Amino acid sequence: MYVSSKVPIWSAVPTPLTPDLKVDVASVARMVAAAVSEGIEGLFIAGTCGEGPWLPDRERRRLMDAAVHAAAGRLKIAAQVSDNSVPRILDNAAVAAKAGVDFAIIASPAIMLNATPERIAAHFTEAATECPLPVGIYDLGRHRSVMIPEDSLKAIYLLPQVHFVKDSSGSPERRACALAARRERPKLRLFHGDEFRCLEYLQAGYDGCMFGGAAVVAPELRHIGKLFVAGEIVGAAAVDAEMKKTLFGIYGGESIACWLTGLKHYMVRRGLFTTSASFLGYPLTEECRKFIDRRVSDENARRTALGP
Repeated sequence: MYVSSKVPIWSAVPTPLTPDLKVDVASVARMVAAAVSEGIEGLFIAGTCGEGPWLPDRERRRLMDAAVHAAAGRLKIAAQVSDNSVPRILDNAAVAAKAGVDFAIIASPAIMLNATPERIAAHFTEAATECPLPVGIYDLGRHRSVMIPEDSLKAIYLLPQVHFVKDSSGSPERRACALAARRERPKLRLFHGDEFRCLEYLQAGYDGCMFGGAAVVAPELRHIGKLFVAGEIVGAAAVDAEMKKTLFGIYGGESIACWLTGLKHYMVRRGLFTTSASFLGYPLTEECRKFIDRRVSDENARRTALGP
């Protein structure tokens, strides 16, 4: 039985695809059901891990429809609606709202000409203010060529329509901006998006996590959360260290050589996806494959030992 650790877990999930790169609706349903059983609070679909920027519009709509239908209110669904102009973001958000998505996530655009700090800040401010859905801001910091100016972050986070932040910037300065906004607006939720710095962000004051590997390591994250809430930081750090080893094993080592293919192969081996097809074409090394197969075999053995 899942017992809340009071540290919310969201998973930025990969999109299951057929061999011809169409959304596999049946696999979406299995993925959602598994997330519910693992105590995951919400799913972030069509992000980078979810290949949203590469999905045709019609397939992104099918993904949103399938996820909302499968969730049936048992967990929240957030969909990335990022685009290269505010009108395009609002069009995407309208489609998400029609599908019944709970939150729209806005990240930096892939392309932005004349990307002055003022224009970038206005892009996020206007999109968040006019969005028909509650908004999550996805901050990748310097990992993207278009970055929200640091001196605008707090003001954007304080916009009434912004309900949460997914911080994958890895920047202490940008983290400080998020925490300052939350002090002024306690209902703002802060999620870290860096699976390799989980405990660090919890200790800094973030509420929970939202990253792709959460689909794999939900048991470890629940354990870390319980230990952290109980003040058992040494124990939490030990579990965190083991979790990192697992994620590196699935992603193909510290170079993250296999990343999305490794994550999808894990979902295939669990019986959730039917293929590891993707738009991005990451390799799957033999070492990575063996690690994933061992991991799933161990998981199955534990489930058998626990019984129905």
